[in-house]
Amino acid sequence: MASRPLPEVRIRKLKNNAYQLLVKNKPYFIKGVCYSPVPIGQGHEYDFWSDPGEPWKIDGKLMQEMGINTVRFYQLPGNPESAKKVINDLYQLYGIRSILGNWLGFWEYPCPRYADKDFQEKVKKDVLDMVRTYKDEPGVLLWILGNENNYSFSERVNPWGSPEIDAITDVRKRCDIRAGIYYSFVNELAREIHLIDSQHPVALGNGELISLDAANQVCPDIDLVALIVYRGKTFGNLFKSLRATFDKPLLISEFGADSYDAYLKKEDQNAQALFLESQWREIFKHSYPNKEGAQNCVGATMFEWTDEWWKHDEASPESWKIQDTESNWSNGSYYFDIKAERNMNMNEEWFGIAALSQERDNGNNKRVLRKAYYILRDYWKNPVLNHKDKKRVKPK
Repeated sequence: MASRPLPEVRIRKLKNNAYQLLVKNKPYFIKGVCYSPVPIGQGHEYDFWSDPGEPWKIDGKLMQEMGINTVRFYQLPGNPESAKKVINDLYQLYGIRSILGNWLGFWEYPCPRYADKDFQEKVKKDVLDMVRTYKDEPGVLLWILGNENNYSFSERVNPWGSPEIDAITDVRKRCDIRAGIYYSFVNELAREIHLIDSQHPVALGNGELISLDAANQVCPDIDLVALIVYRGKTFGNLFKSLRATFDKPLLISEFGADSYDAYLKKEDQNAQALFLESQWREIFKHSYPNKEGAQNCVGATMFEWTDEWWKHDEASPESWKIQDTESNWSNGSYYFDIKAERNMNMNEEWFGIAALSQERDNGNNKRVLRKAYYILRDYWKNPVLNHKDKKRVKPK
């Protein structure tokens, strides 16, 4: 009896429970970036997929020269043909594969309703339609379900409930019930995706490690975990903690550092480069076959390729023409500017490793590559040899 051909993309479990991502049966380490090339003056509803200026071709060439092999898309557009063109251009022209995601209705107004079966069916149809539409595109790498949806369990973001949940007075118990409902639903989606598409792994998107003990109980069909993590220069105990909490391969699907010093009120490319390089060193350290680490990381997609000038005040189109230097939130792990007023030091409009110029070329804002681009390009050429080299860029 002939053996069944191996999936195009799969995860291999090795001795000592190490994990390795394989594409066409060859090792593939994700050196990726989150990609949403919104031009100056546009907001989150801008459809870059249909832009006649084809910004992905400008970016794809620069990414290829840097060593990026993967882009992450959070959500796909309504027009599949435009999306297929972008996915195929990136792959055929530059060898860049695409991670395709779905928000799972998280931004539904006024809130998602994961306890509601009709809402689940609506989300399920959207997800399975995505898989059926794109599963045969040669540039697809894997699927990510959700992003930071778990933050809704504790009612921090987009809180949701049901008459039964709302009747519970114990906050912790309400959180646990939401987690069980949500993760069970995600596992159901993963199981159905596998029936449609046997060629690509399915990841659970999650904010940090929060609530993954609940996922461990109800998500046997998830292939890997995609975590959003902002811990500054280091990921700390993330890799080993995941081993103990929910032992799945790890993709760090969003992390990074902004390039604006909110304390000194000026751009600081050195600090951004220092933080990103330190983060990538840990990512490589905890990947197979590095025996120093947990060997459970299959790569990462950093946030982000280009700055997004609409982020600080998304309700005010006039503000999108100016790169705002006000911060949206605080994080003490980014110590270089935590002394900013009210400790507000995370500048959402300055996370790109490529800045945007007001000058345009064939309809696109010119890209101005930051220091992090060059530092990572050089480091990625041989991360094993560079791993112990500490003579790197320092912040001013």
